[in-house]
Amino acid sequence: MAKSGSKLGRGLGELLGEMEEVYDNEIPSGESIVELPIKQITPNPFQPRKHFDEHSLQELSESIKLHGLIQPIVVVEDIDGYILVAGERRLRASKLAKLKTIRAVIATIDEDKMRQQALIENIQRDELNIVDLAQAYSELLEVHNITHDQLSTMVHKSRTHITNTIRLLQLSKKSLKAVVEKKISAGHAKMLIGMSEKDQVKMVDTIIGQKLSVREVEAIVKSGKAPTPKAVKEISTISLDFSELKRCLNSLGLVSDTKNNKVTITFENEQELSELLELLC
Repeated sequence: MAKSGSKLGRGLGELLGEMEEVYDNEIPSGESIVELPIKQITPNPFQPRKHFDEHSLQELSESIKLHGLIQPIVVVEDIDGYILVAGERRLRASKLAKLKTIRAVIATIDEDKMRQQALIENIQRDELNIVDLAQAYSELLEVHNITHDQLSTMVHKSRTHITNTIRLLQLSKKSLKAVVEKKISAGHAKMLIGMSEKDQVKMVDTIIGQKLSVREVEAIVKSGKAPTPKAVKEISTISLDFSELKRCLNSLGLVSDTKNNKVTITFENEQELSELLELLC
């Protein structure tokens, strides 16, 4: 992997600057736009984005039917046709629209750079789900043999964000699939890191089945209890400490009571209510 990165002979920072310029227009300078048969175009094998929103693709497909493809895709020539460099959504939407040809620019680019462009294009455009993003970060680190701090500077994301995102790759396939399918959030997933695969399966099923919040999952994890319905019930019935709130309300001359994690305030007159509203607002 290090070999492919060294062949570039340039830093990722320079490549990023070039990519921003290229994809502002998405048409390489000096290249003309042609119509290519869609069946001759192969998806980019280095595309980090594995999942595409079907509803969004259908909307884009309808737009292409009505207005045509405004922004051409970018491809490179291959032995059996062409390989896509940029424009995966446009290509997929055009296929949905049952078009036979598509507007494209044929660029001259080697395999290593094509891989970099696919990764960086998606990261910069925030088009990846959190799992694909983690894999893209991991691949860039491997290709360039750089640190998380260096990658942070290059892709304009915080080091903490990069590190925490990559840590998600430690999760089981079932957990990652649940994140991709939006059955659990990235926040939920982060709570599962460090669990055995068996416990992850139980926790994912529990989160989905009982619609647990991230805070509830965090409480279960911190308690060290197995993710069982009983544990969830115990966590959800933990009593909150309202002593400080009651003290503040008493200092305002208000009578309050707490029960089942609820606070009841008793007002003697309209003035007390108005005074509290004034303080809150």
